[in-house]
Amino acid sequence: MLKEIRHIQATADLLYSEKEVEAALDIMAEQINGLLADRNPLLLCVMNGGIVVAGKLITRLSIPLTIDAINASRYQNQTAGGSIEWILKPGTPLKNRTVLIIDDILDEGFTLAAIYYYCLEQGATSVYSAVLVNKMLDHEKPVTADFVGLEVENRYLFGYGMDYKGYLRNAAGIYACKDYDKETLS
Repeated sequence: MLKEIRHIQATADLLYSEKEVEAALDIMAEQINGLLADRNPLLLCVMNGGIVVAGKLITRLSIPLTIDAINASRYQNQTAGGSIEWILKPGTPLKNRTVLIIDDILDEGFTLAAIYYYCLEQGATSVYSAVLVNKMLDHEKPVTADFVGLEVENRYLFGYGMDYKGYLRNAAGIYACKDYDKETLS
């Protein structure tokens, strides 16, 4: 497996440098600070991909907030999504709260939509979402993000929380796998 990971890492295309990603996070934080300043939001970090984005984003937020986590996965360290598996639900009550869901990428949108509707079912008064990356697809998604850092074409990505088979989330930049069949992404 490590040989495959090293190959993917060595042959990938750098789409956004660490500096570019950090600048996008600055802009997202400014927008979130402006919109949610008086709402006492609960930030829900979507595990595992959202951990890097949430960690980088929350230190830029100057508003009062609380933090929890949620894990609803379609990928389970695979390169293609399946049905949603609920691994972790937040311990903090969502009733009468403004919720900000933070994730790494808005790909097909099924996971984010499931989390969004879960929050509403739990009584959240409003639900917002922030994603570092929005993948541009040729079809409509079931949900859109309120705060988006960067737009990317439909390629398999890793870095800043996004993974390749559970690896490379820690890459400092956003990379696209060069040796990956785009047809498997649609």
